[in-house]
Amino acid sequence: MTRDTPASSDNAKAQMRKGILEFCAILIIAQGEVYASDILQKLREADLLVVEGTLYPILSRLKNDELVSYEWRESRNGPPRKYYTLTKKGKESLKDLTGTWNALTSSITSLLDHA
Repeated sequence: MTRDTPASSDNAKAQMRKGILEFCAILIIAQGEVYASDILQKLREADLLVVEGTLYPILSRLKNDELVSYEWRESRNGPPRKYYTLTKKGKESLKDLTGTWNALTSSITSLLDHA
């Protein structure tokens, strides 16, 4: 029995997106100091629909892995906000992830060209 149902296709898409969200968050943070809602907005602009409940665990993991740091800043429109930046270790990780991404996309493109 094959599993080519729309539900399994949707699950595969969701798993692919989850697998790259951490890399995407690092890419966005690498552009400069950024607030979590700005990260969400940029992900949405890239058609990577993400909710806060997905992003905050990623940011926590990146912080625990010392790939990002944050600074609290006062806000004119409410409570203080965390602004994220990449650490030196985060920049090194970004280089590594970028190489992995480039190799992976090259391999997949090659397979797609022969499909």
